[in-house]
Amino acid sequence: MPSRPPKFRPEAWLASLALIAICVISLGNVIVRYTTDASFAFTEEFSVFLLVVLTFAGAAVAARNNQHIRIELIEHYLPPSALKGLFVLQWLVGVAVFGVTAWYGSTFAMQEYNWESLSPGLGLPSWIYVIWLPMLSVAIIIRITQNLVDRLRGKKDPEVIHES
Repeated sequence: MPSRPPKFRPEAWLASLALIAICVISLGNVIVRYTTDASFAFTEEFSVFLLVVLTFAGAAVAARNNQHIRIELIEHYLPPSALKGLFVLQWLVGVAVFGVTAWYGSTFAMQEYNWESLSPGLGLPSWIYVIWLPMLSVAIIIRITQNLVDRLRGKKDPEVIHES
């Protein structure tokens, strides 16, 4: 069995920490609610925020490893000469989607900062939650660009085993 080099990517650590925090917060809230009939006020607000961070950080990891859900049928039946064009097209669509997300996310974060909006649950500044959207969108753009370079150079993806 070939050994793979360890993956040290900040977004992988961020996604892991976000998932751990969601689990700890939710478990703590359930225990407190059932033992005291009270509930932590911050759990829903933090859990939703952490879920967004987890989703975008995980998407960046998947983009780097070429493991996004996609239709591979076209890739399998295209001649090798046309594959590079398809790879560039996939990259352009990804950059367009996440570029728009980064643009509007940063505009939204700036508006939240300028308007001094507060979160409804805890009254924290809303821009603290929103700023992660454009930052992680840029991380995804960087990772899909790295993936494109690898694919254009002919680097083969490790086989992904789908177990059911």
